[in-house]
Amino acid sequence: MLDIKLIRENPEEIKGKIARKGAEPALVDDILDLDKRRRDLTVKIEDLQSKLNKLSKDVVALHGQQKIDVINEASSISEKIKQLKPEVEKTNVEYKKTLYMIPNIPSDDTPDGPDESGNVPVKKVGEPRKFDFTPKEHWQLGEELDVIDIARATKVSGSRFNYLKGKLALLEFALIQYAYSVLTDEEKLKEIAGKAGIKDVNIKPFVPIVPPVFIKPEPFEKMARIEPREERYYLPNDDLFLIGSAEHTLGSMHMDETISEKEFPIRYAGFSPAFRREAGSYGKDMKGIMRVHQFDKLELESFTIPEDSVKEQDFIVAIQEYLIGSLGLPYQVVKICTGDMGTPDFRQIDIETWMPGQNCYRETNTSDLNTDYQSRRLNTRVKKEGKTEFVHMNDATAYAIGRTLIAIMENYQQKDGSIEIPEVLKKYTGFDVIKK
Repeated sequence: MLDIKLIRENPEEIKGKIARKGAEPALVDDILDLDKRRRDLTVKIEDLQSKLNKLSKDVVALHGQQKIDVINEASSISEKIKQLKPEVEKTNVEYKKTLYMIPNIPSDDTPDGPDESGNVPVKKVGEPRKFDFTPKEHWQLGEELDVIDIARATKVSGSRFNYLKGKLALLEFALIQYAYSVLTDEEKLKEIAGKAGIKDVNIKPFVPIVPPVFIKPEPFEKMARIEPREERYYLPNDDLFLIGSAEHTLGSMHMDETISEKEFPIRYAGFSPAFRREAGSYGKDMKGIMRVHQFDKLELESFTIPEDSVKEQDFIVAIQEYLIGSLGLPYQVVKICTGDMGTPDFRQIDIETWMPGQNCYRETNTSDLNTDYQSRRLNTRVKKEGKTEFVHMNDATAYAIGRTLIAIMENYQQKDGSIEIPEVLKKYTGFDVIKK
């Protein structure tokens, strides 16, 4: 959530900035009204409590009617306080609900746009391969090589599920091993930062994590990722949600903690399954493993002091580019526009990888700088120079496994229907090709 002080001091500016993300500017007026009512009620109760405390001291020295009068007055004040408390509670609920409805403001360099049509490619790397045959889509290759089984998964689990089999399953684990070898290697991270021209960035490695895939409603809401709820899988008997990305349980790890500045940056690389209903994608990407209900991801989560967060995102994007580029896959870097970015996002940058079977670039990686929007809800702070402030948070995709497998399959397919393995993955797979 935004700092209420920032809203109080810059209401018109905040209105303009949240309007860029499609939010209603009147929310600013609503929250300021609730803020005033909340503060007025607090002052009123504090004044009454102060009078009550004074009467409690005075009554000790009084006798007779004077004492009775003071006791009656104190009783009257106590009743007034009691009557005000439900109003305070109601106002606080409305205040929190309204403040949570206000999205993070976008960065100045975020392009304006209504939806994904307003996203802006800013960099292209690698040339799409020219085939001397008609390239197939991944699902065709997967069926012919018997490494993707949609039919049996549909029979067992329903639509938008799949079995990964044989060497394709091993290729998934090769990707994970390779990514961790990069993310935990300080020298490799230093090399990536240097080639990207990112100066003075801490090259502290990422800590590998296997996080929970269940999350309570409270931290999920504080992460500002619980919506849209129709996309989430909810278990009412347990009052738990299945995560839609490892960032949901990685980002909430330090809820209600104050951490010493010397611990930063804190970087995690979490591998987990992820679950989404894909409720709004009826009819889209029905074939194959592009858009499914269950998929695996290696997700990055980073906590920094506020002044380092933009540089941290730039560093993360450089790492993402390395992870995709070192596979020999053509890709483009895209600035996500205001109408396509999430509620907590201040700045979002995606990587889209070339898919020959579809003859287009598709999103494989995303990087979200959320500033202190999530940490303010989560109450995650840094202690620096004797003071505390809210940390800044970044989340990003190292590998969306399914989509990266698609990109490898389609870009490395051969005329005979086999799939070559990218050079950097061969030592992890133990084989050079997937074939019949």
